[in-house]
Amino acid sequence: MTETSATPAPFLPNQAATGRLLRPSIWRKLSRDKAAMLAAVFLVVVVALGVLAPWITPYDPYDNNLRNMLKPPSAAFWLGNDGLGRDMVSRLLFGIRTTLTMGIIAVAAGGSIGAVLGLLAAYFRRLEGPIMRVVDVLLSFPSILFGLAIAAVLGAGTFSITIALTVAAVPAIARITRAAALVVMQQEYISACRAIGMSDGRIIFRHLLPNCASTIFVYLTLQLGQTILLGAALSFIGLGAQPPTAELGTMAADGRNFLFFAPHVSTIPSFAIFLIVLAFNVLGDALRDVLDPRLRQ
Repeated sequence: MTETSATPAPFLPNQAATGRLLRPSIWRKLSRDKAAMLAAVFLVVVVALGVLAPWITPYDPYDNNLRNMLKPPSAAFWLGNDGLGRDMVSRLLFGIRTTLTMGIIAVAAGGSIGAVLGLLAAYFRRLEGPIMRVVDVLLSFPSILFGLAIAAVLGAGTFSITIALTVAAVPAIARITRAAALVVMQQEYISACRAIGMSDGRIIFRHLLPNCASTIFVYLTLQLGQTILLGAALSFIGLGAQPPTAELGTMAADGRNFLFFAPHVSTIPSFAIFLIVLAFNVLGDALRDVLDPRLRQ
């Protein structure tokens, strides 16, 4: 597994797209994109499977049965069994639950911190230098190093990996938010708000943030896929969820010793990671196309 270090170029809000994320017309345009709708439906199903995993799994995902060790898919075990005889379907559902939970928490927390930093850097110009220099320092380190450093301090596990993913998500989102906010700051209504004595907090959260929301939302959708991929990669090398916890990256690592005679143990969770990340990327790109009309010109 590899990490994608490139940051997608942001689109900036304009009068045609700003603040329109929740309008019905946006979702009507999105519904015409069959790939985006397929990705959205797939993600809804995946999230539902993760949420309902404790109630719909056919077997206990942590029940070892060496008599079923490395058995291929069959009528009793649809996706076969792993190296300890555990049902792959049950492990996969719980793995999706763990992987999505880590990714969503990390992106929500990192996105919130990054958005606040970006807004503050754009609005208070005296804070722009210190904030953006810290962001530049964070961006200069590969995200995987955060995982290594935090795992060394806190120990390997889902908590430390979530912290690492949160820290890794902050700088890119801060830069995206700042770029979008700087464009909004040039609009006349921001000057009018200042002229009538509106407080800084009200301007930021009543006008600046809502008009950057579509930009932030689209990037968070794209970032979620990359965060899940990074979390799976860190788990694959042993820094994430620890056995016997079911997590897609850990499951892929568990099967690497059996690739030649039981490839399903590693390929099934790896393929699940691929599909989830692809779906988030497709949906994020479609949202970007819909919310930024300049891409259609």
